[in-house]
Parts: sequence; structure tokens; C-alpha cells
Amino acid sequence: MNNLLILLQDQAQGNPLMSIAPLVLVFAIFWFFIIRPQSKKQKQLRKFREELKKGDQVVTTGGIYGKITEIKDSAVTLQVDKGVNIKVDKTCVLNDMSAATPQK
Repeated sequence: MNNLLILLQDQAQGNPLMSIAPLVLVFAIFWFFIIRPQSKKQKQLRKFREELKKGDQVVTTGGIYGKITEIKDSAVTLQVDKGVNIKVDKTCVLNDMSAATPQK
């Protein structure tokens, strides 16, 4: 067993590609399982926020459920109850809740 480890070390020291290969492999795995899915998720969220329209029922990052009554460049106005409107930043809108209803 020790002889095998010594042989592998000798081969790795002789070939510079073998010493860099594990680092490249770790980076590739990291990119494939962490960076790529996160960038896909961010792209979907950006697209969702661009497609917001009046009347959509949404939830904010703070957990506030509401219906969009007005949309501006960087903010939206939500009606959270009859006669109660709040203005939130567009980046706080997280999800479309038209399919799901909040539990009371």
C-alpha cells in the first residue's frame, strides 16, 4: 500500500498536469452543482419580475401577500387588504401566488 502511494506521488511530481487536475476537477464540480443552478434561478427571478402586471397576486420577501395595483420602474404598489396599499421595491417581490392562496 505504501509502495503504491510512493509510486503515485512520483508520477504526480513528474507530470505537472497531474498536480493541477484535482483543482480543475474540484472547480468543475463546484461550478456544475452550485454556480450554474444559482445563476439559472436568478435569471428566472429576473424574468418573473420583468413580466409583472397589474392584478397579479404576489408574495414579498417579508411574507406579505398582496395584489399588484400599480407598477413603476423600481417599485410596485400592493393592495394587502381593502383600502390598505403599500409600496415595495420590485426586488422584494418573490413569488406569483395566483395558484396558491394564503392560509388564514
